[in-house]
Amino acid sequence: MPDQENDYSFWTKYKRYAGNEILLYVIMIVGIVLGIIIFS
Repeated sequence: MPDQENDYSFWTKYKRYAGNEILLYVIMIVGIVLGIIIFS
């Protein structure tokens, strides 16, 4: 049972981290697309 609890806390931390990373990628992609539109 302790292992499962540890795993759960790991997954909550990972989900939060993954969400931040997805947000970062979305911002990067939007920035690249805007750059292409402005420079073309």
